[in-house]
Amino acid sequence: MTDIRTFTVTEDDDGIRLDRWFKRHMPEVSFNVVSRWARTGQLRVAGKRAVPGDRVEAGQEIRVPPLESAPTRTARPQPRRNPLTDDEEHFVRDMVIYQDPNAFVLNKPPGLATQGGTKTHQHLDRLLDGLADEGGRPKLVHRLDKDTSGALLVARSARSAGHFAKAFSGRTARKVYWAIVVGVPDANEGVIDAPLAKQPGTGGEKMHISEEHGLPAKTRWRVIDRAGNRACWIELQPLTGRTHQLRAHMAAIGHPIVGDAKYGGPEAFLTGGISRKLHLHARRIKIDAPDSGKIDVTADLPPHFAESVDMLGFDTAAGDALSLEQPKPAASPQRKVAAAAKQRRRERRGERRARGSEGKAKRRLVKTKRSGGSGCCSIRSCGSVAWRSFSSDLRSSTRTWSAPAARRSSARSSRSWA
Repeated sequence: MTDIRTFTVTEDDDGIRLDRWFKRHMPEVSFNVVSRWARTGQLRVAGKRAVPGDRVEAGQEIRVPPLESAPTRTARPQPRRNPLTDDEEHFVRDMVIYQDPNAFVLNKPPGLATQGGTKTHQHLDRLLDGLADEGGRPKLVHRLDKDTSGALLVARSARSAGHFAKAFSGRTARKVYWAIVVGVPDANEGVIDAPLAKQPGTGGEKMHISEEHGLPAKTRWRVIDRAGNRACWIELQPLTGRTHQLRAHMAAIGHPIVGDAKYGGPEAFLTGGISRKLHLHARRIKIDAPDSGKIDVTADLPPHFAESVDMLGFDTAAGDALSLEQPKPAASPQRKVAAAAKQRRRERRGERRARGSEGKAKRRLVKTKRSGGSGCCSIRSCGSVAWRSFSSDLRSSTRTWSAPAARRSSARSSRSWA
């Protein structure tokens, strides 16, 4: 092809990088070729020269030079997907509990992996073909563990996928989980703040608490109901998004989630007919939509979880009470001392500025006074009293706000932080 082509940026591509646009729409053109077009001025966006890192906007026109003007590469072969059966299409459609132009929210059943792997061929990502429409197939933006059930959001377009991905990475999305754990914590609610790292020797399949190598991880929890001292129904809100965070944190405080053999071992199971499946469910998800709306969806419990709630005699009306708003941390004594010291410094600066303004006014007044006959400056004559008074004020202010006093104040602040 020897003709120059022009493409119009669609809403789905609004805000993406130019090199990403080529990867999405012209995968046969390599990054090196795009860079060379940019260096030679052949690549234009909205009539102006562009570079691969520029971001495009919906409605802009991209001018693409002829492909023959640079070597091309063979498009990367896409993995072949086996078509879904009718039962699989019905299965994935039955998972949908909410939909709008931007997203689907699915109620993922336990035992279904979110993504495929070496030995995992049946997974949710493959089943999303059953929800494809004229805008393409939905896109995953977060995941749930294979044995965790509940609300899972998928984006219906590349534009909404970028928006939701930023919400999850920026911690503005809120999620609430329900779990049944072994035993009962001493308090009714709290926050677990324990760094998590991959446990050596597990191939990254298991996490453990590590102050030295772990990444920050925080989890809010609240007891919903108790079954004596045997077990309790608990509400969890991850404030960070580490792998297996909820499971590792609950096991770390001595209350593993029922059915979690990986982190709780044999002690993670209850007798009396309670299911041995993992009792962890993504109950609710709340996130801002790309069109400034809100998505707030709850997912019903899977059968094994609901049966365990009934068997243990939990009050189902007690759930859904944990606020999704992250609590503001209480100010520590060190922060209060630092804030007070900062306020004092501001007040002192204000006083010094005020005295400086008064001094300037006095000096201007003294200099403008003239003697009656000679016309000489009165700084040495009639203005001498005023000048001496002003000099006395300066000496007094210097003594009050001396550097040693400031150092003592700084030292007090330093001691309070230690």
